[in-house]
Amino acid sequence: MLHEYDTWMDLALDEARAALATDDVPIGAVIISPEGQVLATGRNEREAVKDPTAHAEVVAIRNAVRALEALGEDDGWRLADCTLIVTLEPCAMCAGAIVLSRIPKLVFGAWDEKAGACGSVFDVVREPRLNHWVEVYPRVKERECADLLREFFRSKRG
Repeated sequence: MLHEYDTWMDLALDEARAALATDDVPIGAVIISPEGQVLATGRNEREAVKDPTAHAEVVAIRNAVRALEALGEDDGWRLADCTLIVTLEPCAMCAGAIVLSRIPKLVFGAWDEKAGACGSVFDVVREPRLNHWVEVYPRVKERECADLLREFFRSKRG
């Protein structure tokens, strides 16, 4: 399974790099179907579409729901048995969206020590008072994910 996580993280990293074209923070996400196929992708698009909620995870979740509907497997907004792969630990908004969309498994690359909500600053996805919990697999290709972000912010500073 770890090899699959690496392969899927490569796809998320491709999405993250694509975000650079619109000067968005390079974060990418991929949602894998229960059958192990890529269901949807997303990248940060806040700058591109001028929407503060256009984080990679939210974009991927929206795309996955549309993809399931197109496949005739419409269970509304539930992404049960799907896996979300993302290059950076999700923030509180995205963690909430993961819980609400019923995604059972989250794989991420780099920790977000300032705003992470899946184990670092907060742990929304494993909050026992909520009605859905998420398995979390951190640090997949952590260095590559973190380096991409570091380089982006270094270039912004000068």
